[in-house]
Amino acid sequence: MSTIDCCTTLITLEGAREIREKVLEERPFSVTLNDEVIGSAMVLATDLEEFGPGYLFGQGYLGRHDQVLEVRVCPEGRIEVYADVQVNKDEEMITTSGCGGTGKIARRLLYEKLPKLPGFRMDFTQLGELVRKSLTVSDLSQLTHCVHGCGFLTERGFEACFEDVGRHNAVDKVMGAILLGRFSSKGAIYTTGRLTSDMVLKCARMGVPIVLSRTAPSSLGLEIARKAGITLGAYVRPNRMNVFNAPERIVS
Repeated sequence: MSTIDCCTTLITLEGAREIREKVLEERPFSVTLNDEVIGSAMVLATDLEEFGPGYLFGQGYLGRHDQVLEVRVCPEGRIEVYADVQVNKDEEMITTSGCGGTGKIARRLLYEKLPKLPGFRMDFTQLGELVRKSLTVSDLSQLTHCVHGCGFLTERGFEACFEDVGRHNAVDKVMGAILLGRFSSKGAIYTTGRLTSDMVLKCARMGVPIVLSRTAPSSLGLEIARKAGITLGAYVRPNRMNVFNAPERIVS
């Protein structure tokens, strides 16, 4: 179940009446790495196999080349990730603008060398496909008005869209899908959330060349995009966008 039924009172100038609404189901899940508890997040309980590795990647416990050996989703509210890495819980962490419990990263990630980006360009046919399919992958947004979506497109076409209560959670699910080999990082990501520093940094560390948003970037998000050479697009619609950096990857 992704939603629950709720009775609510609609109040207008004409009076009040009871109506039924769909409310998004938000649940806490803890994430472990090699049996060490790393943290917990409030999430939409879908695509949790992808969320676990993506959550760990976002905080710096996994790198883009680290091998994920196994992911187990336990019904009691735990995601167990096993990978060929050493767990270091003593690193200095920074609280970011994140939501849903994922808003922290290891400080060293701000200074590490970013990977070289793969060659990838996209035209407006691909852009339209990415935006439209990301916004219509499910009816949760229309039913609840309470989800963020994050879609991904490669040279093969539209790959997937993941949804969650938090914009970071949705991006983490995309990062996890890449870590699990579902598709390549050589493509374009589209999010309904703001492009703040930690959102852009995840994409830069994963080597995603085109990062797009329905809304706006922050100054630090733009700074990271410039450092990494990412094409950063905001206010994206199927037939237009404002490109804040590296517009040459967008073929008009």
